[in-house]
Amino acid sequence: MRIAMIGGGYVGLVSGACLADIGHSVCVIETDTQRFAALCEGRIPIYEPGLDAIVARNTQAGRLRFNNHLVTELNGADAVFLAVGTPSRRGDGHADLTYVFSAAEQIAAALKQSTVLVTKSTVPVGTGRKLAARMAELRPDIRIDIASNPEFLREGSAIEDFMRPDRVVIGAETHHAREVLRRIYRPMALDEAALLFTGIESAELIKYSANAFMAMKISFINEIADLCEKVSANVLDVAHGMGLDQRIGSRFLTPGPGYGGSCFPKDTQALMRIAQEAGAPLRLVETVVGVNEARKAGMAGRIIARCGGSVRGKRIAVLGLTFKPGTDDMREAPSIDIVHRLIAEGAQVHAFDPVGMLQAQKLLPDTVHYSRDVHEAVEDADALVVLTEWDAFRALSPQWLRQTMRGTVVVDLRNIFDTQAMAKVGFAYHSIGRPAGKPRAADTTIHTGNRPVFAFADA
Repeated sequence: MRIAMIGGGYVGLVSGACLADIGHSVCVIETDTQRFAALCEGRIPIYEPGLDAIVARNTQAGRLRFNNHLVTELNGADAVFLAVGTPSRRGDGHADLTYVFSAAEQIAAALKQSTVLVTKSTVPVGTGRKLAARMAELRPDIRIDIASNPEFLREGSAIEDFMRPDRVVIGAETHHAREVLRRIYRPMALDEAALLFTGIESAELIKYSANAFMAMKISFINEIADLCEKVSANVLDVAHGMGLDQRIGSRFLTPGPGYGGSCFPKDTQALMRIAQEAGAPLRLVETVVGVNEARKAGMAGRIIARCGGSVRGKRIAVLGLTFKPGTDDMREAPSIDIVHRLIAEGAQVHAFDPVGMLQAQKLLPDTVHYSRDVHEAVEDADALVVLTEWDAFRALSPQWLRQTMRGTVVVDLRNIFDTQAMAKVGFAYHSIGRPAGKPRAADTTIHTGNRPVFAFADA
């Protein structure tokens, strides 16, 4: 099928490349001059593992192409996907739909035949209805079916998420729109049950609800981690025990400095505003937003306290800046609040991130020193702070760190190091929700006959 993808950002480029990879003819339309030039030259303007190979393979095969003009690419398209940005609107937290409606109006002006207009962007409930009314007003001469097909892509795992999804949500209320989207996703050999057909409003709300629920799990386990520190429990054991309950599940029960990224902060804020305007306020979501903001703000205070109450003049090594590993995304990353506060308190911050430093430079103070590698960042550091759990950091030897650093303070906000191993080499090691230097119960099991009766570990 012929598909036009409006927007060559994260969602548009990943979705367009994957749709081409399953056999469709896809044109990604990008009006940003620099991004368009990069795509035409074969350079990927975002960091996503595996995306460069898929783009190269499909451009070479002729299934994927790029353009910066709507008119030449919309005619003959079976479906036009809107994958433009919907950032939080300044002042009130609502999703800004400026780009959505601007693109829709350009599409309406360029179309010469009927098509299905699909919102891939995350949009508030009711946007589909407004788009339908606007398109009918602008182009009463042709049929434009509206559908919602929200994305559920995790940065760092987006290719896998698109090609092997838990579900594909399709909000459509005409037979034609449903059949077009069914045909688009059929080559993925999905179980029919993975295609969830709903009304447009339900599809729009599913995306927000899913993100808000995952954000709530993160904030919940973060608060449980704080409680664990007060009562000498281990949050990893608590999370493991919770996650074994199939009604709860283990995902998003990893404590840390607070959630960030392009989705959770923006979508929880937007859902909160949608609910307030509808007269059905979501008190849980409102609390989650408040808890997360307070947590990110409080993490710098935790680091300063572990450094004896002051970081003035101290060299602080920061490992990881992006909001999660596997991406260069710095949007709403906890590192932003933390590094700003450390600099304001007089610290000399030496930071290293495998892929995120270019983006970080746009958001962090000019006085941050960006190191070439881990060694340069931690050498002669008075304290080490772990902000992102990149695998390369997990492999660092406690002995090597102790020999390379000047000081002994390690504040691990991602729990990547073993508490006993760090204490053994002389570190004052502080993590999230774990008693310092104590083992956690896991891995080793005492058996009576064939039935395990108790589990513990010595590591």
